Amino acid sequence: MATADARRTGSVRLTADDAWAFVREAHTGIVVTLRRDGVPIATPMWFAALDGRLFVRTPVRSKKVARLRRDARVAFLVEDGERWAELRAVHFTGRAEIVGDDPDLVARVDAELDRKYARFRTARAAMPEATRRHYQTEFTMIRIVPDPHTITWDNRKLGLT
Repeated sequence: MATADARRTGSVRLTADDAWAFVREAHTGIVVTLRRDGVPIATPMWFAALDGRLFVRTPVRSKKVARLRRDARVAFLVEDGERWAELRAVHFTGRAEIVGDDPDLVARVDAELDRKYARFRTARAAMPEATRRHYQTEFTMIRIVPDPHTITWDNRKLGLT
């Protein structure tokens, strides 16, 4: 996987296509929203990547939604690797939008979420009653529209693994 150019220059940046390919298949993303006092709150989320956008579903009354309604600035990080020489990541900044009633978009995102996560979901019957009640609520979809500049790295390009 290492390239002579990466070894020579130390460049570990991903191309836009490589970054999106990695993000599409990544398991968990970290969504960062801002509290009223500016303190960042990082939350791990399952997500879908479609058409150059990121989508997450969350309870409509969650604090995350309240924070995004107040301040739509957001960061989103996807990372992978255990050893330094294996680390790779894509870090987006951008704006979050609460997605309205677009049944076609919701169906596409739900299909992608099912593709990625169906085998990882916990059956509702296996959850404690309090957890089932907590998630028996209305959900909303958040679309993250990334800024044009994305920070990426893939230390595997250095061929040190």
